[in-house]
Amino acid sequence: MLDIAEELNRWVEQGRDFAVATVVSTGGSAPRQPGAALAVDSEGTAIGSVSGGCVEGAVYELCRQALEDGETVRESFGYSDDDAFAVGLTCGGIIEILVTPVRAQDAHRPVLAAALAAAASGGAAAVARVAEGPAELRGRAVLVRTEGAFEGGFGGHPELDRTIAEEARAMLDAGRTGVLEVGADGRLCGEPLRVLVESSVPPPRMIVFGAIDFASALVRIGKFLGYRVTVCDARPVFATKNRFPEADEIVVDWPHRYLAATADEGGLDGRTVLCVLTHDAKFDVPLLELALRLPVAYVGAMGSRRTHEDRNRRLREVGVTELELARLRSPIGLDLGARSPEETALSIAAEIVANRRGGSGAALTGAHTPIHHDGTEAVAGRIGVVA
Repeated sequence: MLDIAEELNRWVEQGRDFAVATVVSTGGSAPRQPGAALAVDSEGTAIGSVSGGCVEGAVYELCRQALEDGETVRESFGYSDDDAFAVGLTCGGIIEILVTPVRAQDAHRPVLAAALAAAASGGAAAVARVAEGPAELRGRAVLVRTEGAFEGGFGGHPELDRTIAEEARAMLDAGRTGVLEVGADGRLCGEPLRVLVESSVPPPRMIVFGAIDFASALVRIGKFLGYRVTVCDARPVFATKNRFPEADEIVVDWPHRYLAATADEGGLDGRTVLCVLTHDAKFDVPLLELALRLPVAYVGAMGSRRTHEDRNRRLREVGVTELELARLRSPIGLDLGARSPEETALSIAAEIVANRRGGSGAALTGAHTPIHHDGTEAVAGRIGVVA
């Protein structure tokens, strides 16, 4: 639901009634991830998608029905070998859908409206809804923000809201969307409820060090992938808005000094990617010495193999360990035979995506590995979450 928050927030502001279908869980080669949503208003207008086209018609009708009867429903769709023409996913996957009406008279509308407003404005928020459990709990919601208190509730056991809020906040901190299982009395045991927790967080950061022509192409593809992109270079003549109009931020500073300040201010997280394109030892060594010790998702550095070996030697001399060096992606990017700045940027972006999703970078043709990887899936006991 929060993936189409901007449009849904406009519907709320316009006073429209609507129903939203949200992907709760997937299996196999499902085309969309948990949190993907399709919404239908009372006029029949539809936005979003839950399957890329396979079951949109059936889900559309479920939304129309939910608007009429006010009932929250859960439905699963998958491919049937017995009836290949039945409504299902031709890709062979399985998706579980939660359909929730959001009408003016519904008690949960203010909570969902607040969640949509927060997500639409770029704020951090998580909303939890019961996907499977007693009928009296369905449709209710809890909104959690990073600063503390939660809004809404499920109206069940007094410990239930507090437990779900605490678990949802942990998922929000990690920027995760997925399913939480918790007992109906709020304990993490007993007869479980399945609760869908959707997190909306500010976009991840890409920091590009080195204001060179390759950086301009990388900025463009970084924006395309949804990153908030910063370009940093110590040379003011190169680090200009005219050269990098698509960048969200241009910083003129020594790279290691800027990175240290950003880390101290809490401006980095486990989704941040750092791309070092300077291939100049006086910039690279102090920058990478720090970068390889930070809890970020990706650290890559440009340069030839000879540059890479010399850089590694210098990093060892300043105390960087072999374990820390193992984190460095250098020479940066996947082997695409890239030559131009645009091709090189594509190579770097491909490696970032493969690193994030757990892909091998190998061709899919002739392979027997899954097309969709769950490389970022973290299952810790009772919680199953995906990016």
